[in-house]
Amino acid sequence: MNIQQFKQKFNLPFENQELLKQAFTHSSYVNEHTHKNLSDNERLEFLGDAVLEIAVSDYLYRSHKAMTEGELSKLRANIVCEESLYRFATILQLHEYILLGKGEERTGGRERHALLADVFEAFLGAIYLDQGIATAQAFLEAFVFPHIIDETFSHVTDYKSELQELVQEGKNKVLEYRIIEEKGPSHQKEFHAEVIINNEQRAKGVGRTKKEAEQDAAKNMLERI
Repeated sequence: MNIQQFKQKFNLPFENQELLKQAFTHSSYVNEHTHKNLSDNERLEFLGDAVLEIAVSDYLYRSHKAMTEGELSKLRANIVCEESLYRFATILQLHEYILLGKGEERTGGRERHALLADVFEAFLGAIYLDQGIATAQAFLEAFVFPHIIDETFSHVTDYKSELQELVQEGKNKVLEYRIIEEKGPSHQKEFHAEVIINNEQRAKGVGRTKKEAEQDAAKNMLERI
């Protein structure tokens, strides 16, 4: 990873360059280089997810003054979903900087939607830790938020929200999601989810992340009902 080139590309004066490197280090790379005492990006991904949520909420609140709470929530869900984050990562060409294990590389991990979405969140978490929330917000406003006006981002299908709205139309209906199975090694997980309505109607879904599996289950339930 060419850290100097990366910093210049996005005008980010990273102080902790190891933190930046960690944001792009996949667990498969760590597993193949145990002698290097590296850390993968999974904890940074967890943090970046929260940073993204507040940053997008703040941006939408300020820029869409005519929207209701429900409309803002739906648009935010479309922006922070896996498919949108994958597209943001692709626009930023983040795939060029990811450190992958050989096996993950051979199976196309560098182009995998869930992996790139995770890297995007980890990168945002690293910006927050190194430079603070203001810099993270400024980065998003400069490189990401301009794309939100694009139809392809503002209308990404959020099947979970659609199903939730449909279920709420009926009285006393309960909707729940469960992760019923996990397969594969840590760097190439496959999650199986189930969505249940009133403990009666059930549909299953599969994905590389829990969110993706739940979205797939919601999609299958919508097709069924």
